[in-house]
Amino acid sequence: MKVEKQQTGGIIFFQTKKIDELADFYINQVGCKLWLDQGGCQIFQFENMLFGFCQRDQVDDKGMITFYYSSRDAVDIMYQKFKTIAVDKPKDNPDYRIYHFFAKDPDGRNIEFQYFWDN
Repeated sequence: MKVEKQQTGGIIFFQTKKIDELADFYINQVGCKLWLDQGGCQIFQFENMLFGFCQRDQVDDKGMITFYYSSRDAVDIMYQKFKTIAVDKPKDNPDYRIYHFFAKDPDGRNIEFQYFWDN
């Protein structure tokens, strides 16, 4: 008997008070797609990453969402787009062999834009 392989994966969820503002930010600014709208929770997709936000009375701004790109130039383009919310300028990090910068989303959550040197 042949057993079919089922697709599996995972989703990271965060609590927010600004679900509409975050949807606008991640879709229209970062370039994510809305993968599933559950009303009070929205799940976004960026390539093979799924992450979601649920409307709540508290904000979960711990953790970090990292977006990686196939070139340094792509990271520089994102920096130009987000330099007003960037924490620092793009730089090389030899410990992790990446080129990256950090910024903050509308909830104040850390987001990172990076390129792997060996990519």
